[in-house]
Amino acid sequence: MDNKNEGNIETVNQALDNATGKFHFKTFLTAGMGFFTDAYDLFIIGTVLAILPMIGWNLSKTEIGLIGSISLIAAVVGALTFGRLLDHLGRKAVYGFELVLLVIGALGSAFLSFKNPYALMGWRFLLGVGIGGDYATSSVIMAEYSNIKTRGKYVGSILSMQSIGLVVSSLLALVFLLNTKVIPLTDAWKILLSVGAIPAAIVIYYRRKMPEPPRYTVAKGHAEEAAKNLKSYTGIDIKVSKQKEEVNAPWYTLFKNRTFLITLIGTAGAWFLMDWAFYGNSIMAGRIFATLVTQVGLAGLIKSTEYAAIIFTVAALPGYWLATFTLDKIGRKPIQMTGFIMLAVSYGILALVPKLDTPSFVDYFLLVYGMSYFFMMFGPNVTTFVYPPEVFPVTTRGFGSGISAAGGKTGAFIGTFIDVFIIASGLSVLMTVLAAFSVAGLIITILCLPEPKGRAMEEISREKEYTKTIN
Repeated sequence: MDNKNEGNIETVNQALDNATGKFHFKTFLTAGMGFFTDAYDLFIIGTVLAILPMIGWNLSKTEIGLIGSISLIAAVVGALTFGRLLDHLGRKAVYGFELVLLVIGALGSAFLSFKNPYALMGWRFLLGVGIGGDYATSSVIMAEYSNIKTRGKYVGSILSMQSIGLVVSSLLALVFLLNTKVIPLTDAWKILLSVGAIPAAIVIYYRRKMPEPPRYTVAKGHAEEAAKNLKSYTGIDIKVSKQKEEVNAPWYTLFKNRTFLITLIGTAGAWFLMDWAFYGNSIMAGRIFATLVTQVGLAGLIKSTEYAAIIFTVAALPGYWLATFTLDKIGRKPIQMTGFIMLAVSYGILALVPKLDTPSFVDYFLLVYGMSYFFMMFGPNVTTFVYPPEVFPVTTRGFGSGISAAGGKTGAFIGTFIDVFIIASGLSVLMTVLAAFSVAGLIITILCLPEPKGRAMEEISREKEYTKTIN
């Protein structure tokens, strides 16, 4: 590839913007397995929280809320920390260590909690730091290896691995709950928590072996190294000159530049509102569905888990993947707007017709509640993940993505913790709150976010304004 009329940064970026190859799938698989694990680990705790009182754990509402949500506030710490380190030290320097924390946290939660709720909280906190780090790192790395035409599909597919984690967590929980004579509940909860460590442990090696993404390397002024990494990982061979260029957009650019600040409000704000609904509903699904079942104890938990499995499999999973495969055709902004509109409608119906959350109307409740899950996935859950790595310059992309993810996980933490108490006042109260949040998310999307479909990341983020030649 000749670059006589182009700078090295433009040469590398254009090579990747037009590239196709097996390396895209390899990158997706390496990053996506982490998100399968993230979802499994975050949502299996809901079932575990229902099991613990049955085996002698005397937990208060506050302890239940904290055990369920503490990994989410820890994810805020992880997203901000790893996001900043991603830009400061480089992608390769930190990628993979977030999964090390996740594995240790998952195994510690399972085997080193010793019937102590605060020890369990501590291990779940460590796990959450790793999960937050995964949110900040994986989307950036996938975006930086993607081309213009299919970038949305590949970045979205990483998050859509959550759908597999959701389904597996509910189905595996159901298997254990239906076979308590084979594996008693005293052992089942430990196995359920430890399973999440397995897929994460498998991909740590592959993450650590990945080279520094060429987009980042060339932006730091190392064109020859970028060309070498590009060829070794993707097979693309380019020529670079001795000319040295750098992208000089430090972390505070996100707050100093008005356009970036408005965009950051859009990415973090929409994610905050969406995650309150998603995690609050999903982790506390057992408590929500408990209002619909007449059975109590283990039988009630089995029925609630069956309902959750139905919702995750029939509504959430297809929503994820439909969004993933239409992002590059429909666009991020229309899908996010449509999702928030339909969430407002779904939650509004459940709020205005409280009879639906009774055992007599369970079929109608599942229909409307399932609609909310479908449009959350074919909507803001996928798009809020895809947006951040596309709209910020390369040298602050990690931090922008980390702040956005931290906004989401702050909403997830508050939602999961507070929903324990809101549900006690009635499901219609919770649904009213979520309907209002959905309207707010729609407004933020309209006012604050651009449309990245079919555009180079360097164009969307105005990266050229921060590019300079070093003599």
